[in-house]
Amino acid sequence: MTVNGEARVCDVKGSESLLSALRDYLRLTGSKGACEQGECGSCSVLLDGELVCSCLVMAADAEGSEIVTIEGLGGPELHPVQKALVDSGAVQCGYCTPGFVVAAAALLEENPAPSSDEMREALAGNICRCTGYGAILRGLETLVAGR
Repeated sequence: MTVNGEARVCDVKGSESLLSALRDYLRLTGSKGACEQGECGSCSVLLDGELVCSCLVMAADAEGSEIVTIEGLGGPELHPVQKALVDSGAVQCGYCTPGFVVAAAALLEENPAPSSDEMREALAGNICRCTGYGAILRGLETLVAGR
């Protein structure tokens, strides 16, 4: 598979998730495992350009795919979504942040000027227990307005 633009080989057991492969074998620990049921969004990655919960994808099924994790989004600089969330005070414990950033980046790639309702819909698969979502949405709205 190609992970963040680099060809990677990962010898996993047949029952292991993509999340496990990323974290345990490739040491890409930005994606978090919380619910392990695809309900919280903390493990979100892009798989062949589609937003997925990596805890629900079998690692073996990702063979030959292109995966982008939170580590692959920004390069040496913060991704604009990361900067927007930091600037709006939307980062507290940070556990959910990678999933929100990947989901928001996917949305903005598809729709550079989403409405507030479209942002809420795109982020509905992510759970945050600290910020209460207001700061996250404000940060994204400010980013979109400044484009």
